[in-house]
Amino acid sequence: MIQLLSGNEAVARGAWEAGVTVASAYPGTPSTEILETLARFPKVYAEWAPNEKVAVDVAIGAAYAGRRSLAAMKHVGLNVAADAFMYVAETGVEAGIVIVSADDPGMHSSQNEQDNRTLAKFARVPCLEPSDSQEAKDLTIAAFGLSERFDTPVLLRLTTRICHSTTAVELGEWVEPALPEAAQKFPRNPAKYVMVPGNARKRHPVIEQRILDIAEFAETFPYNRIESGDKSLGIITAGIAYQYAREVFPQASFLHLGMTWPLPEKMIRKFAASVDRVIVIEELDAFIEEAVKLMGIPVEGKSIFPIIGELDPGVVRESAIHAGLLPESARPPLVKVDAGTLPARPPVLCPGCPHRSTFYILNKLKVPVNGDIGCYTLGLVPPLNAIHSCGCMGASIGVAHGAMKAGSPERHVAVIGDSTFFHTGIPALINVVYNQSPVVTVIMDNRITGMTGHQENPATGRTLQGKEAVEIEFEPLVRAIGVKHVKTVEAFQVEEIEKTLKEFISLDEPSVLITREPCALLPEGRKRWVSLEVISDKCNGCSLCFRIGCPAILKSDELDERYQRPKALIDSGLCTGCEICAQVCPRDAITFRS
Repeated sequence: MIQLLSGNEAVARGAWEAGVTVASAYPGTPSTEILETLARFPKVYAEWAPNEKVAVDVAIGAAYAGRRSLAAMKHVGLNVAADAFMYVAETGVEAGIVIVSADDPGMHSSQNEQDNRTLAKFARVPCLEPSDSQEAKDLTIAAFGLSERFDTPVLLRLTTRICHSTTAVELGEWVEPALPEAAQKFPRNPAKYVMVPGNARKRHPVIEQRILDIAEFAETFPYNRIESGDKSLGIITAGIAYQYAREVFPQASFLHLGMTWPLPEKMIRKFAASVDRVIVIEELDAFIEEAVKLMGIPVEGKSIFPIIGELDPGVVRESAIHAGLLPESARPPLVKVDAGTLPARPPVLCPGCPHRSTFYILNKLKVPVNGDIGCYTLGLVPPLNAIHSCGCMGASIGVAHGAMKAGSPERHVAVIGDSTFFHTGIPALINVVYNQSPVVTVIMDNRITGMTGHQENPATGRTLQGKEAVEIEFEPLVRAIGVKHVKTVEAFQVEEIEKTLKEFISLDEPSVLITREPCALLPEGRKRWVSLEVISDKCNGCSLCFRIGCPAILKSDELDERYQRPKALIDSGLCTGCEICAQVCPRDAITFRS
């Protein structure tokens, strides 16, 4: 049976067909749909973990217990999981374990575009890269066999275009996993699984030999293949770059790599000897190119193709023309489309977003705000202009603490979302309490993991697979950490938020404000969607309502007679009735639509 699947769906299908029993992940674009899809298959336990390190530890525990397991994350998630990734590379496992890294060339939804093939090399584990959805499924299955054959974790590296592009996939059948004795009884093998220095020293030579053995296996790995063509040009490529290269150079000879670490040196030498000129086309780092150069083989790559950003056929073609690999005539004629004057569409918090009121107040108070990763990062966008740093998950609290310990003369506010607080915010807040800095932390609880598409988290009271769970409450948790000044406020209570923030900023010890309101796109958030309107006779165009940055509030063509300023107008199709604008209006000119 053939079905159209995205790369993420294909990985989930492959994991199920391979007999995966346990899967854990933290949601992160472009990887999120892998676990969401896998959770719907029978005979699979799938969960959202608080962070990627926990997810990999969970998968490791399952693999130690003799069950095939998978952990999935976006590329920066592997940074969080690096400790677990490195130790399982050292110990090996009882059953297959696959760790999926969804890299994001072009930074469509990320703070960097790191190339995680480098981490596979660093950890001495094999890295597989699919070039379409069929390979995403097949290489997932192959990865489990590779893991068990060589007693190693396997990194499956996807990229955004593979994750989200849809191609035809030949479906297979579910394979009932073999359950060795270790599945019933956890292994008692301290020399292999307890990484005290004495044991770890003995394991290091084992993994160095293992990667050499896998390199030998790579020579016959069926997803490494030579595709013969014109001998004047040979292209070594992998992943989505293979598709682009095939489109731009249909006549060339290709070495298509499904395993990008370790590389099949004999195959590469054979291929290079069969063509006149060798180039590498790969996204991001010169990873393959540098390895081939170390073999002493003349090769070009990043001198022709960009090392920054996402490739596409246009980028590959233009780079090739510029380098003389293709004639000018290879450039297809441009089709001009007159799109007219299109309105700008800057990123902005949704109408009715419960974070808007807090950012409006923070901007008003003119305090430095250390931000975090989530929907609320959009608090940086004008007219809110209320975030002054944002680095990685959980950094907001630590950065604020560090700035204050460095003698910053202003009181710092750290803003962090509910899911992100569980991810890496708790240790940072403990550090604030333990090392005593008067950071004001705002936990923005919108009752869901919003940015990645509404995934459950420990505060929602429901698991990935829909089971009821304990709903972790923020206020008791924060008090248990040792914060004395804690308050929960409904996120649309503008005056109460301002009053609380002013009070907390004046304190000389840690404090936490929890703003709580469901995301406007949740069913419970949509219940309040009743549009507001502006009473034109009362509006004098003071512009205060424009400062909250709501897409539903527009400048009308009508000008105030006295000041000649545009009056406000509310788009009833966008307005959710959150009333933030009504609360900031000094003339009571905004009310519910009659």
